[in-house]
Amino acid sequence: MKKEKISELTTNRLSVYLRCLNELAGAEIKTVSSQELAEQFKLNSAQIRKDLGYFGEFGVRGIGYFVDDLRDHLTKILGLDQPRRVGIVGAGRLGTALANYNGLEKSNFKVVALFDNDQEKIGEKVGPQGLRVHDVKKIAKLVRDEHIDVAVIAVPARAAQRVLNQITAAGVKAVLNFAPAALTSRLGVKVKTVDLTTSLESLSYFLAQPGVARVTSAVRRGAARENAQARRGHTSKSS
Repeated sequence: MKKEKISELTTNRLSVYLRCLNELAGAEIKTVSSQELAEQFKLNSAQIRKDLGYFGEFGVRGIGYFVDDLRDHLTKILGLDQPRRVGIVGAGRLGTALANYNGLEKSNFKVVALFDNDQEKIGEKVGPQGLRVHDVKKIAKLVRDEHIDVAVIAVPARAAQRVLNQITAAGVKAVLNFAPAALTSRLGVKVKTVDLTTSLESLSYFLAQPGVARVTSAVRRGAARENAQARRGHTSKSS
């Protein structure tokens, strides 16, 4: 693996590649080329090769990638070869919905604790697994006892920084934040924020500017034609 720093965009794409490979494996497809992978899942073949190249040589000339082998490599690269134990802070609608989401376990994430400061919620059991809601004051103890290594913040913005401080003081180094707030984390802690409001407002802008949609589509069509012509030209020169 190359020693240069890997960007978050790259790791995000690795997750997409893994999802695509899982789909191919489910269809009992044994090998796939970067071009086939790109065409089937609307990806970029050059980008696939570049991203994978950061971590080693996985393809075989004339064959492409062995689906199962590449799945195993990406699973290890993303750290998904070991279970990740998740604690969710905030037992409101969002927090309980995340606790009940079955898709997490498919990626080796397991929600093991739910926290809140509402005395009426503390002690309740959530979902089919009967996940108990704990007092937020017990975060440090539960992080240690349940070996929590990933935390999710699903609290109002005004409380998010305080919750982050509690979580990181307990030793958690990976945090997914759903609160619409800019958080400051200590060194060695990774915080990834998902701002639903910002994403929706961006979509609203898109709807309010129909000309932008037309221009974007035209640019994409033009780029696609140029790429196709370039590939044809390259093929002609090669032959």
